[in-house]
Amino acid sequence: MVDALHSGMEQRLKQAKRGARRAANSQSEWIERLARVGYATKGVVYALIGVLALEAAIGSGGSVGGSRNAVETIGSQPFGQALLVITGIGLFGYALWRFIQAGFDPEDSRAIKRVGYVLSGAAHTMLGVTAIQMVIGGGGSGGSKKTWLAKLMAVDTVGPILVGVLGVVVIGYALYQVKKGWTEKFKEKLRTARMSRGEKKGATLSGRIGLVARGLVFAIVGGYVIKAAVTHDASSAKSVGGALGEIASQSYGVFLLAIVAIGLVAYAVLQFVMAKYRQIPASA
Repeated sequence: MVDALHSGMEQRLKQAKRGARRAANSQSEWIERLARVGYATKGVVYALIGVLALEAAIGSGGSVGGSRNAVETIGSQPFGQALLVITGIGLFGYALWRFIQAGFDPEDSRAIKRVGYVLSGAAHTMLGVTAIQMVIGGGGSGGSKKTWLAKLMAVDTVGPILVGVLGVVVIGYALYQVKKGWTEKFKEKLRTARMSRGEKKGATLSGRIGLVARGLVFAIVGGYVIKAAVTHDASSAKSVGGALGEIASQSYGVFLLAIVAIGLVAYAVLQFVMAKYRQIPASA
């Protein structure tokens, strides 16, 4: 009798463990799917930023802008409302993955990297909100970046210092992007064993070019954030679109803009590669 009771308890315990594992695996699968959709959505956004800037550079229409401009372009297409909803979901999926990387640290990242994940998650959450606001007629949050920067600047004594530190952080991130691309460090996160020889070459080329180009753009953004801190003028700060505009305004600006635009398209290709081959830890 005692043996039968003990055996029954063991069976129930095993069933409970199997159920818990199935629930955990199911949760991990959903997180992985959202992360991959997020990478693909980010790729679409950067592809549009790059293509529109390239078109502007060669004089065939287009426009110089950042992520918001790309989202607006998505909304202007046939079935734009539905596309915006899909874009919003993808951006929220990417943001969730970044918050999981920051909070649960499935990849044993350094503290500074986890802070970066939080900032990335927040930025993509805001962009996702902008996409959904466009669907419901809210028009998005046009000047939100400069608004919160101005509020931060207004904090007595320490405000401009905090903004300056933010600018330094952005430049540091930009340099890290360049290093990551040049040393091909990004390939450490790819399931290269599943890639064909051509896919490996394409991923390497797009990663090197794309990350260096994106690093250049963010270095300009960081420089203008520092300028805003020094001048106590939040309007001096520039977004990605503003940085591209600044590139276009230089000598040989059209040529430089075209090169950077191609680089951003290459970065988009890297995101599509990430969507398919990025290692997503099962513990996430």
